[in-house]
Amino acid sequence: MSVMATNCFMYFAFGSNLLKERLQLLNPSAMFSTTGRLQDYKLNFGLWDKHVNSTWHGGAATIEACPGAEVWGVIWILSNENLPSLDKQEGVSSGIYSPREVLVETDKGLVLCRTYQMNNFHACPPSPQYKEVVFLGAEQNGLPVEYLKKLEAIQTNNYSGTIAVFDQIKAVMK
Repeated sequence: MSVMATNCFMYFAFGSNLLKERLQLLNPSAMFSTTGRLQDYKLNFGLWDKHVNSTWHGGAATIEACPGAEVWGVIWILSNENLPSLDKQEGVSSGIYSPREVLVETDKGLVLCRTYQMNNFHACPPSPQYKEVVFLGAEQNGLPVEYLKKLEAIQTNNYSGTIAVFDQIKAVMK
Protein backbone atom coordinates (compact mmCIF):
# COMPACT_ATOMS: atom_id res chain seq x y z
CA MET A 1 0.00 0.00 0.00
CA SER A 2 1.34 3.41 -0.88
CA VAL A 3 0.93 5.63 2.17
CA MET A 4 1.27 8.80 0.06
CA ALA A 5 -1.51 7.74 -2.31
CA THR A 6 -3.90 7.22 0.60
CA ASN A 7 -3.19 10.50 2.42
CA CYS A 8 -2.08 8.52 5.44
CA PHE A 9 1.04 8.10 7.51
CA MET A 10 2.54 5.26 9.51
CA TYR A 11 2.88 5.80 13.27
CA PHE A 12 4.97 3.59 15.58
CA ALA A 13 3.41 3.46 19.06
CA PHE A 14 5.24 2.00 22.06
CA GLY A 15 3.49 3.58 25.08
CA SER A 16 -0.15 4.20 25.96
CA ASN A 17 -1.01 4.46 22.24
CA LEU A 18 -0.38 0.72 21.91
CA LEU A 19 -3.97 0.42 23.12
CA LYS A 20 -6.41 1.03 20.27
CA GLU A 21 -9.04 2.59 22.55
CA ARG A 22 -6.48 5.09 23.91
CA LEU A 23 -5.20 6.14 20.50
CA GLN A 24 -8.69 6.43 19.01
CA LEU A 25 -9.89 8.83 21.73
CA LEU A 26 -8.26 11.67 19.76
CA ASN A 27 -7.28 9.91 16.53
CA PRO A 28 -10.34 8.04 15.27
CA SER A 29 -8.79 7.20 11.90
CA ALA A 30 -6.12 4.93 13.46
CA MET A 31 -6.11 1.45 11.92
CA PHE A 32 -3.84 -1.43 12.92
CA SER A 33 -1.17 -2.24 10.35
CA THR A 34 1.28 -4.61 12.05
CA THR A 35 3.60 -5.02 15.00
CA GLY A 36 7.29 -4.37 14.81
CA ARG A 37 10.44 -3.61 16.68
CA LEU A 38 12.70 -0.62 16.79
CA GLN A 39 16.31 -1.77 16.97
CA ASP A 40 18.99 -0.03 19.05
CA TYR A 41 16.49 1.75 21.30
CA LYS A 42 15.21 0.98 24.79
CA LEU A 43 11.90 1.84 26.42
CA ASN A 44 12.04 4.17 29.39
CA PHE A 45 9.58 6.16 31.51
CA GLY A 46 9.90 9.70 32.69
CA LEU A 47 8.91 13.32 32.59
CA TRP A 48 10.06 16.12 30.31
CA ASP A 49 10.79 18.40 33.24
CA LYS A 50 11.74 17.53 36.81
CA HIS A 51 8.72 18.99 38.59
CA VAL A 52 5.90 18.86 36.10
CA ASN A 53 2.36 17.62 36.63
CA SER A 54 1.60 14.90 34.13
CA THR A 55 -1.73 13.72 32.78
CA TRP A 56 -0.86 10.22 33.99
CA HIS A 57 0.47 11.19 37.47
CA GLY A 58 3.82 9.59 36.71
CA GLY A 59 6.30 8.92 33.97
CA ALA A 60 5.26 8.44 30.37
CA ALA A 61 6.97 6.18 27.82
CA THR A 62 9.81 7.34 25.63
CA ILE A 63 12.54 5.75 23.58
CA GLU A 64 16.25 6.19 24.17
CA ALA A 65 19.10 5.21 21.87
CA CYS A 66 20.72 2.05 23.23
CA PRO A 67 22.84 -0.17 20.95
CA GLY A 68 21.66 -3.79 21.00
CA ALA A 69 18.32 -3.07 22.68
CA GLU A 70 14.87 -3.18 21.06
CA VAL A 71 11.45 -1.67 21.62
CA TRP A 72 8.38 -3.52 20.39
CA GLY A 73 5.30 -1.65 19.33
CA VAL A 74 2.42 -1.26 16.93
CA ILE A 75 2.44 0.42 13.54
CA TRP A 76 -0.82 2.29 13.05
CA ILE A 77 -2.04 3.83 9.82
CA LEU A 78 -3.47 7.28 10.47
CA SER A 79 -5.12 9.79 8.18
CA ASN A 80 -3.03 12.91 7.62
CA GLU A 81 -6.02 14.76 9.11
CA ASN A 82 -5.11 13.22 12.50
CA LEU A 83 -1.49 14.42 12.43
CA PRO A 84 -2.34 17.66 14.33
CA SER A 85 -4.33 15.77 16.99
CA LEU A 86 -1.55 13.20 17.45
CA ASP A 87 1.06 15.98 17.75
CA LYS A 88 -1.22 17.72 20.27
CA GLN A 89 -1.66 14.53 22.31
CA GLU A 90 2.13 14.12 22.38
CA GLY A 91 2.65 17.74 23.46
CA VAL A 92 4.80 18.68 20.47
CA SER A 93 3.93 22.39 20.60
CA SER A 94 4.70 22.46 24.35
CA GLY A 95 8.08 20.84 23.74
CA ILE A 96 7.25 17.63 25.63
CA TYR A 97 7.95 15.27 22.71
CA SER A 98 9.62 15.72 19.34
CA PRO A 99 8.50 13.76 16.29
CA ARG A 100 11.10 11.37 14.85
CA GLU A 101 11.23 9.26 11.71
CA VAL A 102 12.38 5.72 12.47
CA LEU A 103 12.75 2.48 10.55
CA VAL A 104 10.77 -0.29 12.23
CA GLU A 105 11.47 -3.98 11.52
CA THR A 106 8.36 -6.00 10.65
CA ASP A 107 7.83 -9.43 9.10
CA LYS A 108 7.14 -7.54 5.85
CA GLY A 109 10.45 -5.65 5.98
CA LEU A 110 11.45 -2.19 7.20
CA VAL A 111 8.73 0.44 7.52
CA LEU A 112 9.42 4.16 7.85
CA CYS A 113 7.27 5.51 10.68
CA ARG A 114 6.64 8.65 12.67
CA THR A 115 7.19 8.25 16.40
CA TYR A 116 7.87 10.55 19.33
CA GLN A 117 10.80 10.97 21.70
CA MET A 118 10.63 12.89 24.97
CA ASN A 119 12.69 16.06 25.29
CA ASN A 120 14.73 16.91 28.43
CA PHE A 121 14.06 13.40 29.78
CA HIS A 122 14.05 12.87 33.57
CA ALA A 123 13.49 9.26 34.69
CA CYS A 124 10.30 8.76 36.71
CA PRO A 125 8.30 5.56 37.22
CA PRO A 126 4.87 5.37 35.59
CA SER A 127 1.60 5.25 37.50
CA PRO A 128 0.03 1.79 37.78
CA GLN A 129 -2.78 3.05 35.51
CA TYR A 130 -0.36 4.11 32.75
CA LYS A 131 1.51 0.81 33.01
CA GLU A 132 -1.82 -1.04 32.73
CA VAL A 133 -2.76 0.82 29.53
CA VAL A 134 0.67 0.09 27.99
CA PHE A 135 0.43 -3.58 28.98
CA LEU A 136 -3.17 -3.97 27.75
CA GLY A 137 -2.16 -2.46 24.40
CA ALA A 138 0.85 -4.76 24.09
CA GLU A 139 -1.34 -7.76 24.93
CA GLN A 140 -4.20 -6.61 22.65
CA ASN A 141 -1.84 -6.48 19.68
CA GLY A 142 0.03 -9.71 20.32
CA LEU A 143 3.48 -8.40 21.18
CA PRO A 144 5.95 -11.19 22.07
CA VAL A 145 5.49 -12.93 25.42
CA GLU A 146 9.07 -12.08 26.48
CA TYR A 147 8.37 -8.40 25.87
CA LEU A 148 5.09 -8.62 27.85
CA LYS A 149 7.09 -10.06 30.75
CA LYS A 150 9.46 -7.07 30.61
CA LEU A 151 6.49 -4.70 30.69
CA GLU A 152 4.96 -6.57 33.64
CA ALA A 153 8.22 -6.15 35.58
CA ILE A 154 8.21 -2.34 35.32
CA GLN A 155 8.06 -0.70 38.74
CA THR A 156 5.35 1.93 39.25
CA ASN A 157 5.01 4.91 41.58
CA ASN A 158 1.94 3.33 43.28
CA TYR A 159 -0.28 6.35 42.53
CA SER A 160 -3.82 5.46 43.59
CA GLY A 161 -5.85 8.56 42.70
CA THR A 162 -8.07 9.06 39.70
CA ILE A 163 -6.76 9.80 36.22
CA ALA A 164 -9.28 11.32 33.81
CA VAL A 165 -7.87 9.82 30.60
CA PHE A 166 -7.67 6.38 32.25
CA ASP A 167 -11.35 6.65 33.20
CA GLN A 168 -12.20 7.66 29.59
CA ILE A 169 -10.35 4.61 28.24
CA LYS A 170 -12.05 2.27 30.70
CA ALA A 171 -15.47 3.67 29.73
CA VAL A 172 -14.77 3.06 26.02
CA MET A 173 -13.57 -0.49 26.70
CA LYS A 174 -16.75 -1.57 28.52
